[in-house]
Amino acid sequence: MANSTSQHPLAAQPRHSKLLRYIVIVLLVLIILVGLAVLITWLVIKPRRIVYTVEKASIKHYSLTKNHLNATFEFSIAASNPSSKISIYYDSIKASVKIMKYFETSKTTIASEVVDPFFQPHRNVTTLDLKLIAQNMPLSGTDYKDIAHARTSGEIEIKVSLDARVRFKVGMLKSRKRTLHIRCYPLIVSFSRPKNFDPRNCSTSER
Repeated sequence: MANSTSQHPLAAQPRHSKLLRYIVIVLLVLIILVGLAVLITWLVIKPRRIVYTVEKASIKHYSLTKNHLNATFEFSIAASNPSSKISIYYDSIKASVKIMKYFETSKTTIASEVVDPFFQPHRNVTTLDLKLIAQNMPLSGTDYKDIAHARTSGEIEIKVSLDARVRFKVGMLKSRKRTLHIRCYPLIVSFSRPKNFDPRNCSTSER
């Protein structure tokens, strides 16, 4: 009679343990290599935050009649890109103005403008000259009172927002489009003395 032999199930466990150990080691090595690649890339590129500053602000052609506003809001906003290797494509930008009172922002946009797309090289400062026009803009009772009071006091507190679709460029590589939110507030703008405006840095967020 021929003898038949079969491997005991416990004998296969060491092989499985070794295979599992190899898989874990390979995964750890891959994670370390990816981490090193990211660190080296960051050290080479040295990304730095883009700084946006409202350098000038003025109001022209102002009139307020029967809860309707006519005015031209002019701003010079400097976009400073200090990075030595990152350039930026601004594919679309929308600028808007809202009234503020005691650091609270009105829900109503009183003027807006679409800014032309542009490319910003590395180590560059680009100045955006914006002209946002409120033409026969209807106001709520609260906004009307706030603007009328501001005109009497000689200064108005406003918030300028820029929402931009951007792409970052490093060498030949370009990132996917991202949305950059730029918020400049509070801006204290004089109706009669625009040269007295104090420049203000803007906050930024990205998604």
